[in-house]
Amino acid sequence: MTQALSKLLTVEQFLETKPENGRYELHDGAVVEMSQTIGLHEEVTGFLAVELSVEIKRLKLPFFIPKTALVQSASSDSVYSPDVLLLNRSVLKSEKLWEKSSTVQLGGSIPLIVEVVSTNWRDDYNKKMGEYEQIGVAEYWIVDYLGLGGMKYIGNPKQPTISVYHLIGEEYQVTQFRGDERVISPTFPELNLTAQQIFDAGS
Repeated sequence: MTQALSKLLTVEQFLETKPENGRYELHDGAVVEMSQTIGLHEEVTGFLAVELSVEIKRLKLPFFIPKTALVQSASSDSVYSPDVLLLNRSVLKSEKLWEKSSTVQLGGSIPLIVEVVSTNWRDDYNKKMGEYEQIGVAEYWIVDYLGLGGMKYIGNPKQPTISVYHLIGEEYQVTQFRGDERVISPTFPELNLTAQQIFDAGS
């Protein structure tokens, strides 16, 4: 659940004035306060951050996972705070907002974004998917561990699903994983995790 605050802002105004405490995004100029997520959401997010960090270290990639960095839209006054954001350290010198605002705008800086679905699932499947595609984010995961998304996205009957969007040319192609299927990641082709292991947060 999110709560929109009243006054419309530009990206620059948002970055200069957003509160230090709490988690906020900018959706088409409207400041949105992100509500506290439930425990399992945090477990899934933390589990993925650890597993992806292990692969980054093992493969000696120039990637890292920041704590509170933001992603700016290419086409609207929107700024997002992904659940898991991988950044390519070697490209950050090209990001004009990185040093001052820890905000990225270029697809080349972002190998992978993971959004773990909450009750505001429409943002992940509709708005953010389109924005990340337009920015040029190479890979985008939607981890719908409770099967909350619409039937047009995860099928009928609805069930827990991981949707991996891979940028081919300028458009995303999606592959979905459920149950004991191994999640195939173009960024981490040797990643050895099933969808169910992620849904269970490794327990």
